[in-house]
Amino acid sequence: MDKREFLKNSSLLGLGSLLTFPSLEKLMQSVEKTPSLELASDEDFWMQIRKAYKLKPDYINLENGYYCIQPEEILEAYIKHVRDVNLQGAYYMRTVQYDNKKMVTQKLAELAGCTAEELIITRNTTESLDMIIGGLDWKEGDEAIYSFTDYGAMMDMFDQVAHRYKTVNHIVPLPLDTKSDSEIIEQYESRITPKTKLIMICHMINITGQILPVKKICEMAHKKGVQVMVDGAHSFAHMNFKIPDLDCDYFGASLHKWLSVPLGAGLLYVKKENIQKVWPLFAETKKPDNDIARLNHTGTIPVHTDLAIVNSIEFYNKIGAQRKEDRLRYLQNYWVKQVRGLPNIIINTPEDVKRSCGIANVGIKGMKPAMMAEKLLKEHKIYTVAIDNGSVQGCRITPNVYTTTKELDELVNALKTLSKV
Repeated sequence: MDKREFLKNSSLLGLGSLLTFPSLEKLMQSVEKTPSLELASDEDFWMQIRKAYKLKPDYINLENGYYCIQPEEILEAYIKHVRDVNLQGAYYMRTVQYDNKKMVTQKLAELAGCTAEELIITRNTTESLDMIIGGLDWKEGDEAIYSFTDYGAMMDMFDQVAHRYKTVNHIVPLPLDTKSDSEIIEQYESRITPKTKLIMICHMINITGQILPVKKICEMAHKKGVQVMVDGAHSFAHMNFKIPDLDCDYFGASLHKWLSVPLGAGLLYVKKENIQKVWPLFAETKKPDNDIARLNHTGTIPVHTDLAIVNSIEFYNKIGAQRKEDRLRYLQNYWVKQVRGLPNIIINTPEDVKRSCGIANVGIKGMKPAMMAEKLLKEHKIYTVAIDNGSVQGCRITPNVYTTTKELDELVNALKTLSKV
């Protein structure tokens, strides 16, 4: 069955209320021969994907960067996991919990492209990366490098380490519209000294959507004997890649973002040879220094969230990593190209389409980001988030696979209206 026939039949059968996993399977079979770039602009196809979600009608949600809601089938599976764990109680927690976590970790490692011996399930990116920052064996005078566009929680942890161990932090500026990767790499390389211990970089910067040349930065740093930690909160399950391809030493992500796992799940990847270099955040019964499980003692947690990771991976894999990346990039470019260069509108995202994907940031000259976000919501029923970070001032726009071009047309019209005020 081809795509046209599938869409016709699904309409006749009244599929519109909910796209179930079996229906999704049939939909994907109907487009298996369609190039992902061609499918990216196919609104009929993505309207079928939209039917997997229950969306609040009060506003257009363009703030998926904080938390991506689950498709209904994942949500129902999650609720079932809650009921099952509650039914079994302590029996579940003392018996099958650990085997299930190993199973989930294995599936997550397969998605990430690493071994299960290099990955643990955490609660979010902050926990993952702060575990590395706080767990390295810092000495007085050691140095770290990161950018002012990095996430605040990690910068706070670097500040705490500096206060505690008398280390030194170097904060680099990053050019937005670069002509080459070398301009970015130079910013980090120029700050490296014999005392540099760790560089932190974002794979995709959360406030602008800019994608950094992670592998090239890692190659440069490793030649100088410096480790690199990557904040992948917005790249994991957003772009099509495997963590080892980046050649980084550490990688953290929040699974409640682009993988659409229920709140409370993240991951930490540690390259095998680096595991023994990290102290656990919470002490664990003695395990071998190269066993990543020693970093994963967090006490009793909502284990039903871990189980839902498998359901989210299944949904993500059915859509396809490249299809999702291409659709998100298409949506961002769809609205950005209509307003970039207009009077009073500022785009805080690279113009080169290869240097960003689904996330973009837009500001209005003379208007505070908080006021802009308020007007978008109250006057145009569009929900975003205000970003006021030094030179980056605007609203972050993060569509999802359920977002339509008609909704983005509403955003474009709203921006044109607000920019004339």
